[in-house]
Amino acid sequence: MTDRIDCSIAALHLHPIKSCAGIAVDEALLIETGLELDRAWMIVDAGGEMITQRDRPRLALVRPRLRSDDMVLRAPGMLALHVSLDAVEAPTRVRVWHDEVKAYDMGPLAAQWFSDFLGQPVRLVRFDPDQKRLSDRSWAGDVKAENAFSDGFPLLVASTAALAGLNQRLASRGLPPVTAERFRANLWLDGLQAHDEDHLDEIVIAADGGPVRLKLVKPCARCSIPNVDPATGEAGHEPGDTLAGYRADARVNGAITFGMNALILEGFDRLLRPGQAARASWGF
Repeated sequence: MTDRIDCSIAALHLHPIKSCAGIAVDEALLIETGLELDRAWMIVDAGGEMITQRDRPRLALVRPRLRSDDMVLRAPGMLALHVSLDAVEAPTRVRVWHDEVKAYDMGPLAAQWFSDFLGQPVRLVRFDPDQKRLSDRSWAGDVKAENAFSDGFPLLVASTAALAGLNQRLASRGLPPVTAERFRANLWLDGLQAHDEDHLDEIVIAADGGPVRLKLVKPCARCSIPNVDPATGEAGHEPGDTLAGYRADARVNGAITFGMNALILEGFDRLLRPGQAARASWGF
């Protein structure tokens, strides 16, 4: 095995609203919390607690489209909602997992839109950029990695080969393939063998203006969200059942994993694009 492996960015995905549909983009700016606008918004209940596809799989049907000054949201049975990229309303506090953080409410129109779609009172909030929400130091070490409303790390990295390998296993069981949407990764890499990302240390990407250095630190333990069909918003048992047959990871107490959480070591304010070359180093 060589010390380093050449790879490239196959695709970039943004998820502006936590647990709503993602967007494949042609370029993305890297900022302290990951890709700009990724998980910048979140839906919360009346008590300020996060709401995700784990409990409301229909959120997969809320599809955003980013424009120069707003984000247009569409969902079945709903008129389009326009959300400003530059304006917020009242400051508030919300909870994402165990972190209580500062945020901004996006106003009554957005709240009514999501409440009507989900059938319960909810609010749309935006992360306060003055808030410092750091990744778990037991994985991040001395790196003070900031997050917006992501589960706990700035970036999620996966390989196209891992997805292809999963789909081969599904096909062998007579099951249909799944798409990258289910795994909600930010960076998909070409040039790796399936799940090579599990064992990488750093990835250096030849980005515009200089290198971007990422450190892969924690396997992504999977919940029920990959079992939600992004086309229907309905939850099932696959690909979770298939993954359970070969993806238990002792590093996270035997949880089923797919993809790696990553920290940003270098390259803030640089643009990432599909096709950019990268070189990865092994972690063992």
